Amino acid sequence: MVRVAVAGGSGQVSREVIDVLIESKKHSLTILSRKEAPTTAIVPEINWQIVDYNDKEGLVEALQGIHTLLSFVQILSDPDQKSQKNLIDAAISAGVKRFAPSEYGSKGTVDMAWWHGKEKIREYLKEVNVKGNILEYTLFQPGLFLDYLAFPYKTAKHVDPLQSVFDFENRRAIVVDGHEDAIMTLTTVADLATVVARAVDYDGRWPTTGGIRGNRLTFSQILEIGRRVRGHSFTIDKVIVEDLEAGNLKTSWSLEAVHRAVSEDQASALLKMVSIGILLSSSKGAWDSSDELNQLFPDYKFTPIEEFLAKAWEGKL
Repeated sequence: MVRVAVAGGSGQVSREVIDVLIESKKHSLTILSRKEAPTTAIVPEINWQIVDYNDKEGLVEALQGIHTLLSFVQILSDPDQKSQKNLIDAAISAGVKRFAPSEYGSKGTVDMAWWHGKEKIREYLKEVNVKGNILEYTLFQPGLFLDYLAFPYKTAKHVDPLQSVFDFENRRAIVVDGHEDAIMTLTTVADLATVVARAVDYDGRWPTTGGIRGNRLTFSQILEIGRRVRGHSFTIDKVIVEDLEAGNLKTSWSLEAVHRAVSEDQASALLKMVSIGILLSSSKGAWDSSDELNQLFPDYKFTPIEEFLAKAWEGKL
């Protein structure tokens, strides 16, 4: 048993991980949050602490005795990533052994400006460790949540459905012309949470990159699975790289459902940016996650994409 702290513990992905950690009954759990504890019952094993990420001394105090720190701090709301940098500094001062920054997505961030904050933290972690292994860390990278291909249906306990360029509901997709073989890694939210919990249990040293490869497929393979699962071929909107790089998305449809962390006035521009970014970045290998944690836990059986989607879409028009 080790003491685990979860920063940003009221977020959707963090709550999925917290549930698995609680269920394992292996660790003492502290939730760090800017918010008050929820009014719903909190299990006795959880210690809820309200923190100010600008207060380094307060963070050091909150992290005393913590072995592993998992960060789910919101990237979008902190362009300079001061919160996570302060968290890293405090973790080092408090003697925390292991840290996982707020990742939980693609391997690369090329053409995805909304995730460039991840690069700042990756560089910062390299800087603090330049003179030795000051803080052990890993980057949990499961690719795109497979659950999003079930939109608008919810398939995870806490993570809300989100649209993607693969619209299984309306049997349509957006593909970059000439890049139909671009790779996407798709991992269920449940598999991510279980693997993160296993990594917390793991006694050995974490790999710096924690690639999690639930399913690795090309765009064409995903669409073929879509045809089988949904019983009809998908309508494909093909876009060209030059248009995307110019900021133009020439399609017959667009994303409409935005993450709850995004304000309404930002939603339209961000949805267009996300579509363009995912399409461009996928053509450059950003979503082809590595498999370090698959190798670390070779006995773990990931949820196959076709099995998951067949269940999610069974009986739905």
